[in-house]
Amino acid sequence: MDRPRIGYAKRKRARRIVAGSAAVAALVGVGWALSRVEPAAPGVDAAVVFTGTVKRGEMLRQVRGIGTLVPETVVVIAASDSGRVERRRVQPGQPVKPDTVLLDLSSPQVEQEHLDAEAQLRAAQADLANLHAQLEDQRLTQESLTADVEAQYLQAKAQHDADLELSRSGLTDRVTLMKSRVAMEQLQKRLRLERARQDARKPSVDAQLAAQAARIEQMEALVALRREKVDRLRVRAGLDGVLQLMGVEVGQLVAPGDELARVSDPTRLKAELKIPETLVNDVAVGQRAEVDTRNGVIRGQVSRIDPAAVEGTVLVDIRLLGAMPRGARPDLSVDGTIELERLEDVLHAGRPIHAREGGTMGLFRLEEDGTHASRVQVQVGKVSVSTIEIRSGLVAGDTVILSDMSAWDEFDRIRLE
Repeated sequence: MDRPRIGYAKRKRARRIVAGSAAVAALVGVGWALSRVEPAAPGVDAAVVFTGTVKRGEMLRQVRGIGTLVPETVVVIAASDSGRVERRRVQPGQPVKPDTVLLDLSSPQVEQEHLDAEAQLRAAQADLANLHAQLEDQRLTQESLTADVEAQYLQAKAQHDADLELSRSGLTDRVTLMKSRVAMEQLQKRLRLERARQDARKPSVDAQLAAQAARIEQMEALVALRREKVDRLRVRAGLDGVLQLMGVEVGQLVAPGDELARVSDPTRLKAELKIPETLVNDVAVGQRAEVDTRNGVIRGQVSRIDPAAVEGTVLVDIRLLGAMPRGARPDLSVDGTIELERLEDVLHAGRPIHAREGGTMGLFRLEEDGTHASRVQVQVGKVSVSTIEIRSGLVAGDTVILSDMSAWDEFDRIRLE
């Protein structure tokens, strides 16, 4: 018969407890070990990223903008009077001379005003001729009157002289002598008055003639003005260049001040660049620039900076100094680069997409194995078109990833595959 095993159940239970405790301890150890293992770095296709090396030396600071070529000299031709377009003689793009007729306008009002002014001038000239005749008649009348009074005075003087001789001989009485003397003196005074009137008449004549001559000059100026307005109905270019724009059609009514055409000099162009307002603070007149027309690069110089910003950009004019490449024409799209300054002996690298001047950004720096890259915080100094100044976070010789790595913002380490 079987003998009962004393204490077997107790030992079995103890073995189970020991085994469970060991299993629990093993699981805890494995979990702790796994927690100490760093997560695997995500893989990034090395073919889709580009890198740059941090260098120390001179950094050329530039700013870039897009824009167009525009003429330095543009003549905007506006309508001087109301009228109707009768004929277009030149099409945009054709060369013109200063006296080239671009448009023929018609304006009955302007033509009638010219005819009225000419009629007024002829009337004023006729009035002058009539005034000359009247004044000449008055002059002759006055001279005749003066001559008649002078003759009467001479007769009275002769009579007085005769009476005086007779009186000395006792052949006439004193009353007769006094009468002849009074008559002579009266005619003498009248003669002086007539002569004074004749002398005083000359300034009056001159004043009347001058007034009428001034009226004629006024009418002549008015006729010249009206004739000029009629002549302006034949719209001329006024500049040796190319017709850039013709803004009206045949039959169209135009009002004074309406733009009719634009003429520009295609041999003298400038570049108008749109520079971001955040980068324009360091742009100054006189700085060197280069303009790429996609058919050649032209040297230039900043000549003007617009005082106002429009849609986040500021307009900067570049005066072109070099010879124009083939195909350069108004409204041609161009790229321009302005040289701001040269920084000596600074750390610099290629410009990442999201670099901001004076800001801090995270960049992936390649490790020694050339396969992994770790994120480092970089203090950015001044920013250029394609380079940035490094204030801290990197040293010369470091290689950093310059591509947009925003998709891996949650990782501090990546692996290039």
